[in-house]
Amino acid sequence: MRSVEVQILGQSYSIRTDEDEAYIKSLARYIDDKLKEIYSAAPNVNQTKATVMAAFGIADELFKLRMEQQDLDRLIEEKTKILSGFLDS
Repeated sequence: MRSVEVQILGQSYSIRTDEDEAYIKSLARYIDDKLKEIYSAAPNVNQTKATVMAAFGIADELFKLRMEQQDLDRLIEEKTKILSGFLDS
């Protein structure tokens, strides 16, 4: 494990990770952008509330993508069954 230094809202964080440095920095930029969106929409929000709002937004994106992936997996499974039915004929 090594440390990767990232900046979020001008604050430095040292992230201990086995992941690629560029990947960790891209995650930090994404989080930084989400927080900046919140602060631009609600400049007087406190840091804790902004962080929770960002977490909810990111969790919402994740859950929607997971649902889309599950839908795609089901569609592929259905199409595979149909196609294998043609091969069995």
